[in-house]
Amino acid sequence: MKKYFSIATMVLAALMSMTIVSCDDDDDIAYTLEGTWEGDMYIQSSYNGHTYDATYSEICFLKDPYKWSSGDGYWVDYYSNAPWDYVANHIDWTVRNGVIYVHFVEENSDIQIHDYSLSGSYFTGRIYMGSKFVDFRLRHTSSPNWNEFGWGYDYWDDYHYDYWSKGDIMKAPANKNESPRRSLRTI
Repeated sequence: MKKYFSIATMVLAALMSMTIVSCDDDDDIAYTLEGTWEGDMYIQSSYNGHTYDATYSEICFLKDPYKWSSGDGYWVDYYSNAPWDYVANHIDWTVRNGVIYVHFVEENSDIQIHDYSLSGSYFTGRIYMGSKFVDFRLRHTSSPNWNEFGWGYDYWDDYHYDYWSKGDIMKAPANKNESPRRSLRTI
C-alpha cells in the first residue's frame, strides 16, 4: 500500500508541475509581441475634407505583468504631407484565441490582427478595421528595458498621459472641434 501511495504521489506531483508551468499560445504570442515595432500599416487620416496617408507607424506593446496575454501601449502614425506631424493614441490590447485585438483609447475605435507571423525581428500579417483589411510588415526596433521603465499608476498619469494628451498628440490645426479620423488605405 505504501508503494502505491508513493507512486500516486509522484504521478500527482508530475501532473501538477506540468499544469503550473504550461503556457498557452496566447501567452507566447503576447510575450513575442511585447516591444516596439515600426513600419507601414497603410493608415490614412481624414480631416476637413482631405485624406492624408501616414508614411509609417510606430506601435509599442507593453505587457501587463499581472495578465499574461494583454497590456497597453501606444500607436503613433507619422505624416509628411498633413497639417500635423503625427496622430497618436494610447492602446489597450489583448490576444484571444490567436487574434490580436487593439483598442485605440482616445479614438474609441478597434482593430483586429489575423493571419500573422511573429518573430523576434518581424511582425507581418493582416489588419482588419471593420470590413476593410490590409497586409502589413513591421520590424522590431526595441524591447522594454525593465531597469528604466517605471510601472504604476502615478508614473503613467504624471508622465505619459500629460505628454500624450489628446490635444497635444493630434497636433490638429485650427478647427479644434474636428479631429483626424483613422482608417485603412486601399492599396
